[in-house]
Amino acid sequence: MRPTLTTDVISILGNDGKVARRLEKYEHRHEQLEMAEAVAQAIEQKNHLLVEAGTGVGKSFAYLVPAILATCKQNETRSGKDRKRLIVSTNTISLQEQLINRDIPFLNAVLPVEFSAVLVKGRSNYISLRRLKGTVDRANSIFSREDELNQLDQIVQWSRKTTDGSRADLEFRPLPKIWDEIQSEHGNCLGKRCATHNDCFYYRARRRVWNADVLVVNHALFFSDLAIRREGSSILPDYDTVILDEAHTIEAVAGDHLGLSITNSQFDYLFNKLYNDRTQKGLLIHHNLIDCQQHVTRLRFMVEDLFDHLLEWQSSHGLSNRRIRQQPPIENAVTQEMKLLGAQISEYAFSLKSEEEKVELQSVAERCSALGDALNSWLTQQADGDSVYWVEVSRGRTQRVKMVNAPVDVGPVLRDELFNQTDTVILTSAT
Repeated sequence: MRPTLTTDVISILGNDGKVARRLEKYEHRHEQLEMAEAVAQAIEQKNHLLVEAGTGVGKSFAYLVPAILATCKQNETRSGKDRKRLIVSTNTISLQEQLINRDIPFLNAVLPVEFSAVLVKGRSNYISLRRLKGTVDRANSIFSREDELNQLDQIVQWSRKTTDGSRADLEFRPLPKIWDEIQSEHGNCLGKRCATHNDCFYYRARRRVWNADVLVVNHALFFSDLAIRREGSSILPDYDTVILDEAHTIEAVAGDHLGLSITNSQFDYLFNKLYNDRTQKGLLIHHNLIDCQQHVTRLRFMVEDLFDHLLEWQSSHGLSNRRIRQQPPIENAVTQEMKLLGAQISEYAFSLKSEEEKVELQSVAERCSALGDALNSWLTQQADGDSVYWVEVSRGRTQRVKMVNAPVDVGPVLRDELFNQTDTVILTSAT
């Protein structure tokens, strides 16, 4: 006798099933039903499954139907934080859009269960109304170009009418410098103490996520969440079943998010945010922190020297874009100076009465310390022995130097943090 879930799947995807009756010119595909039955069996038995599906099989229906049915059945007697959740992760935006705009709405009308599905975006995709107001107040101190000020004004107008509050809802691509000043950030949030908390776009989206049955995410967000779960935190709510579509890409994406990457551009960007001596703009100008401005100027030269010495050492050892198997003998005074700069900014922040100004400065102080720590971690090769280190150099208008470390094999991490912690993981990809 077939398991109940498999029977339900056949009644929906079979030759005379609900999908066939709903779609004109529908062609029953044996491979689709075979895959759906395999997914149903894996979920019922709490096993993992790797399945390759040829083009035209209709793999999204093959995994969505059994997974949604199982999730909804389990949630009949559960609610709140105890509810079961299904994660569907993809690598491309086009597949996410297909799932959330076409496949899932169709199944919501066809399946004999009610369920909610949400496209999950990372926090930085949402605007912070508090930060937007603060940025407008100090705009003349931090922006030097007319197009930046004009775009900020456009975003203010948009913020008054958007119901979504995400970057994708804008009719134009915001300048990175602008969005960095106004995006929602974990370390730059007042929570319920914020005057705009009730109108916060991020927390509205978060409530929808926590109340949903099906969460559609991209691989970058999924593996970012997996990485911080190792530290006892999370981006996503707990889940029981994960479907990783476009699974041929997960090794590379997981490696990127489970490792470390530092560039000279990151330092330049942070320093310019704080104090640009050429334009005389920046957060430290706004607060008239002259000692900190001078500290940033010194650090610019120190960072430039450190990266130059790293490239000289790399070149002398014939290691261009190759693995580095020993600690580079490079003196690193940058980390300590970054921490000192962060401490200076933090000390000033605590003296302020304004909670909004205080959290903004405290956030940037933490960025200084974190970037210094990351640099030290790479230079001293603090990751375990199963990690590989290398330097990448790319030349364009300016030279970009990237220090990277990543696990040699992401398999053990995925085994411990994903497969051993999750009832069912389905990995699928087209042939």
